[in-house]
Amino acid sequence: MDWINRLRQEGDYATRLATNLEFFASERLKIRPKAGSLAPFLFNPAQRELHRLIEEQKAKTGRVRVVVLKARQMGISTYVAARYYRITTSNPGLRCSIIAHEKAASRNLFNLVKRYHDNMPADARQSTGTSNAEELVFDKIDSGYLVSVATQEGAGRSSTSQLLHASEAAFWVDLQEQLAGLLQTVPDGTGSEVIIESTGNQFGDEFHQFWRRAVAGESEFKAIFLPWSIEPTYRAPLPDDFKVASEERHLAELHGLDEQQIAWRRNKIAQLGNERYFAREYPLTPDEAFLATDFDSFISSESVLRARKAEIEPYGPLIVGVDPAGKGADATAIAWRRGRVIQKIEKRRGLSTMEICGLVAKIIREDKPEKVNVDATGMGIGVYDRLVEQGYSECVAVNFAGKPIEPAPLDETGKPAGGPANRRAELWLNLQKALDGRLKIPDSDSLHADLTSVGYRYDSSGRLLIESKEDLKKRGMSSPDEADAVALTFAQPLGAPLGRDKNFWRKIEYTGRGYV
Repeated sequence: MDWINRLRQEGDYATRLATNLEFFASERLKIRPKAGSLAPFLFNPAQRELHRLIEEQKAKTGRVRVVVLKARQMGISTYVAARYYRITTSNPGLRCSIIAHEKAASRNLFNLVKRYHDNMPADARQSTGTSNAEELVFDKIDSGYLVSVATQEGAGRSSTSQLLHASEAAFWVDLQEQLAGLLQTVPDGTGSEVIIESTGNQFGDEFHQFWRRAVAGESEFKAIFLPWSIEPTYRAPLPDDFKVASEERHLAELHGLDEQQIAWRRNKIAQLGNERYFAREYPLTPDEAFLATDFDSFISSESVLRARKAEIEPYGPLIVGVDPAGKGADATAIAWRRGRVIQKIEKRRGLSTMEICGLVAKIIREDKPEKVNVDATGMGIGVYDRLVEQGYSECVAVNFAGKPIEPAPLDETGKPAGGPANRRAELWLNLQKALDGRLKIPDSDSLHADLTSVGYRYDSSGRLLIESKEDLKKRGMSSPDEADAVALTFAQPLGAPLGRDKNFWRKIEYTGRGYV
């Protein structure tokens, strides 16, 4: 019976090679590690997580369209090369295009593939026809690779590929134009794959805009972020006199970092000479990957991150914010706030005025909010009017362009000076104050990006103006629909009642004017 068991094992082995990429990589592929000679390709946690998310999308849609924002040296290109090598050598008639931002990077990516191929077992290695610096063809199955560089003349436009790997896209010349052409070379059918990966570069650049559209759900691409903390080798031995600084302790609590990770981070910052450079090269959040010295967002990333990790119990009446949008690129966004907790946010695209009214009416009937604050500029006025007509007295019209409710502060002569210039600025100022205090928001990258992408300025009278959606779009950024919906929940003066957590009664203090 031993020979039967052996056949069964061999059959299972062959099935796992064909269906399990991580098993295939460990058994068949060789890599050159950071130190030492060739070794089997064993997935690290970042590669394993990326594989899981890609397979999740493929199972749902039948194809792959992902954009990956990563920290440096996490082996993402190594993973993509392995994924595409197995697909290309297992299926006849496929073409895989590899495009990087410079010739040296393209050559390195191609060398990964050649190393895989050269070190495959002889009985499993596809025979090659053409093999040079720009092309590798497996002649018996008519599949292969094309390699090029993203130059001003464009790359890969003349060929059709079922698989496309675009590497370090943030550093491409004319990224938007190049991708527009390249994506047309990849069929939309089942099995096609496009993986765009890069570290971050500059706030507001073309890759940042591409990433923001993916995060906002405005493109077919799934946004995947991989922080440096997922990489197990990013740790350092602790010196005898090692002590965690207060700022580092706060960071460790927010991101679950241990002392060796803090020590590694400290060493890297010393090497780079600047904490801002470190954050961009080794981000813990997508926002950090696009840090810029010339952009000052109205709401800080630190306050948003703190609110994402906060533990506060919802308490008090429900306030709903509704930011309506029509059938264009923007989305209708709805936020639920109870006390100091934004409980959830929902986005819907392509809704008509009546469909938005029906959705909001359903929320009012089922969730029983005390207030429903509707942005009544543009099509929002139609939504508000129809809801009031139907008897929903909970609805409040909020005109973003209207005057603030609160009186302006007075200068030393007693004249009004400063303060918000309009209702939208007033709402965002209320939201900023809540975030600077205690507020819990959904642990959402898309909301984080919305909140931190909006700029501000002051007019000639010193009044606050929040960057408009139109100006954001001129910069190539997405409309901050989720953030505006959250801001709408702070339309009433004085914001919300104090959020109550388990330590509520121990924390409050009586001031003579009431509990604060």
